[in-house]
Amino acid sequence: MSGMETRRLQLLVELARLGSMRAVAESVNTTTSTVSQQLSVLAREMGATLIEPDGRRVRLTPAGRRLAEHAAVILAAVETARLDLAPGAEPNGTLRVAGFATAIRAHLLPLVTDLAASHPRLHVLVREHEPAEALELLAADATDLALTYDYNLAPAAPDPAVHATALWTAPWGLGVPACADVPDAADTPELFARFRTQDWIVNSRNTADETAIRTLASMAGFTPRITHQADSLDLVQGMITAGLGVGLLPIGTPVFPGVRLMPLTGPQVVQRAYAVARHGRLAWPPLTLITDLLARRSATTAPDSS
Repeated sequence: MSGMETRRLQLLVELARLGSMRAVAESVNTTTSTVSQQLSVLAREMGATLIEPDGRRVRLTPAGRRLAEHAAVILAAVETARLDLAPGAEPNGTLRVAGFATAIRAHLLPLVTDLAASHPRLHVLVREHEPAEALELLAADATDLALTYDYNLAPAAPDPAVHATALWTAPWGLGVPACADVPDAADTPELFARFRTQDWIVNSRNTADETAIRTLASMAGFTPRITHQADSLDLVQGMITAGLGVGLLPIGTPVFPGVRLMPLTGPQVVQRAYAVARHGRLAWPPLTLITDLLARRSATTAPDSS
């Protein structure tokens, strides 16, 4: 309902309460003729006679009284919605979040547990998606918040339609077979060069790590043979243990007995996490609350894996 229609309903409610056009005009700081014109427009829109003469005054017809009752309920709902959505309002409702596994497991889920007690009227709907998938949902208005990542060697392209809040950063290393003969002090190009004949394992649902691998391999003077794809980091480690290849893994993640995690230095591979929302939604209290809480948590908590 447009602002003008809402105002016309307000005039009708005021007429039912005050009983005269002049009193209504004084209460809303306008003229009697304006009140009369707006009520006439409302009557035409509704296809019903809303007021009738009553001596030198007017009174509501039965249809007018009935519409005034509906109008009071409608206006109350509009005001409730305004207060609910206004910046600074108590967050409530359903916030839809699409994000990658680490962000959900290590950062979002602990907040959901706390919010159940502190904001019981706020409900978080969680969907696990890689960044490209989450951003597509955001563009289609199928989610309210996207938790995404990129790498310093494969930065995400800027999108003027969204606002990204930087969260945490996490260094990544190269997962290799535990039996591999690799010196601990090898820099990144030297380390990559030692596995130039190996197959490489990349994410099946995101191309950022493949871009980073190709960039570093190019610095080491070769083109990597990328063959295997896996979304689960546990599966990546299983593939490494089985001798299928090597792949990127986050530093600090618990490694399988058959895996050795080598730090990457000169250059590093750094994963960067973001909370992404569409412009125009940033002042919505649930979105503001969750984004702020994620940023605060990111400043004090290091992620364990991706």
